[in-house]
Amino acid sequence: MNTSKKQKIVIAVLVIILLGFSSAAYLGGLVKHIGVDELEGGTHIYTGYPRNITDAAGRNVTIDKPLERIVVLNTDVAEAIRALGAEGRIVGISDTITKGTVFFPGISKKAVVGSWKEIDPEAVLRLDADAVFAYGKWPGPEYIEDKLPPTITVIRLDFYKPETLRAEMLKLGYLLDEEENASEYINWHDKYVNEIEEKVSGIAEEDKPKVFLDNSGKESMKERKTYSRKSGGISTLCELAGGKNIAAELEAAYPKVELEWILKQNPEVIVGLTNRGGYETDDDSEVEEEYKRVIELTGFDNIPAVEDNRVYLIGNSMPFAPGYPIGLAYMAKWFYPEEFEDLDPQAIHQEYVDKFCGIDFDVTERGVFVYPEMEGS
Repeated sequence: MNTSKKQKIVIAVLVIILLGFSSAAYLGGLVKHIGVDELEGGTHIYTGYPRNITDAAGRNVTIDKPLERIVVLNTDVAEAIRALGAEGRIVGISDTITKGTVFFPGISKKAVVGSWKEIDPEAVLRLDADAVFAYGKWPGPEYIEDKLPPTITVIRLDFYKPETLRAEMLKLGYLLDEEENASEYINWHDKYVNEIEEKVSGIAEEDKPKVFLDNSGKESMKERKTYSRKSGGISTLCELAGGKNIAAELEAAYPKVELEWILKQNPEVIVGLTNRGGYETDDDSEVEEEYKRVIELTGFDNIPAVEDNRVYLIGNSMPFAPGYPIGLAYMAKWFYPEEFEDLDPQAIHQEYVDKFCGIDFDVTERGVFVYPEMEGS
């Protein structure tokens, strides 16, 4: 708001107050004059506002006051808000977040407003929310914006794409007036990401390993779902870590490929993304079974990745959200164990938990995040 507009508001307030006093005097005190405290809600000027960003949907988003009551529809944005020290502002969540009782002990107990892809607008209104945070594309406007009054700001940020996450954390810090905490996160992020990128930049293209990224949660024995460059996420992480995703150029973002195609590509490393394990369990038996199903796929015993014991599973919490440098560190170490001999992904993980998650959790003793575990982990 510019200075002249502020001055006009102040003058208007003074006029109203003076008129109130005058009316009370002329009418023998029968009319109650309007006090400053009663006008505050309608005329309060918030220093530093409005604030504007361009969100993940390419829209200009403006907020006119601090966001004190927030609804979050996915775990990625919940994790981002917590990392910036604003967990206490979250008043509503999607039902998927309720499952994270270990990782989100406080947030998981907040009021549920529906699923990550379809909200109950009445539930949001009951919470008197200032804003709803969702992914850039999902769910569509017909499930959020079209159901809510314009007084509730819908903010779309992804927090699952390594290529945009850093910028989104800065935007979030600005929106939440948590720039100092955002700066602390960026310093942590850059320390590890820059170290890995610097080493990888010196590796010749012909020396980079061919990697197959497997959606290991699918149990098909004839075809596998994988990730092209269009998917972002783990495909981007693979390239940042110095791997060559063999499915990078395929047309679909999440293509299905025949086993025969994978065998022809002859991958040197396989990294499977699993939805088993994570913070909520200490039992790795399901991940172990999944690992065995991958290495026992028909013909896989003849590809370098299996012959050289370079098949790994990584939990789907690792390559995404603000903690993605942890997943990047694991992949860099898997691809180049000698070059990254001194890199300790588990220590990076613990540092992230201690600094940005606000939970008492020892990653060396609890959780299932990668399989097989690295020597010494």
